[in-house]
Amino acid sequence: MADLTSKSLILIAISFFINSSSAATVTPQSSIEFIRTSCSTTTYPRLCYTSLSIHSRTIQTSPKLIASAALNVTLSSAKSTSTMMSKLSQSHGLKPKEVSAMKDCVEELSDAVYELRESIDEMDHVKRSDFEVMISDVRTWVSAAMTDESTCSDGFAGNAMNGNLKRAVRGRIMNIAQLTSNALALVNNYALLDG
Repeated sequence: MADLTSKSLILIAISFFINSSSAATVTPQSSIEFIRTSCSTTTYPRLCYTSLSIHSRTIQTSPKLIASAALNVTLSSAKSTSTMMSKLSQSHGLKPKEVSAMKDCVEELSDAVYELRESIDEMDHVKRSDFEVMISDVRTWVSAAMTDESTCSDGFAGNAMNGNLKRAVRGRIMNIAQLTSNALALVNNYALLDG
């Protein structure tokens, strides 16, 4: 009988532990609130929130995971824009200057995609022992991507460009640049909180 009682106590203790640890898990609401709060520190909070809230289950309440998610969202947008630009550059009826600007932009976006991939890879391998160096590398890669995006956009300045083409391209590039800026802000938040 004593043996049965001690087994019962052990089962009750295990049950209590499981129930209390599951109660400590992140709720969808707390994850959404974490994303909203984190995004409020970025330059483009509305874009930040709309682009990341769909990833709330992955992000939970982790500064590292939100920064990583922001980098991945930015990479995805840069890749799709690069593909769009590549197709647009082959359109008929473009002026030589427009074709040249499009091709330059595709090259700049290709560099940005590479730099964002490198920043994601570095984020995935951040170690406590080399935290400052690795975060510095992430910041450098993301900043380089921002420069490439800006260079691409600059190629469409002036009056020599088609108004519709110019608006379409600059709108997409501006979106990527804003996503990149937000990602950098979230990387910086992660560095402050976990560094």
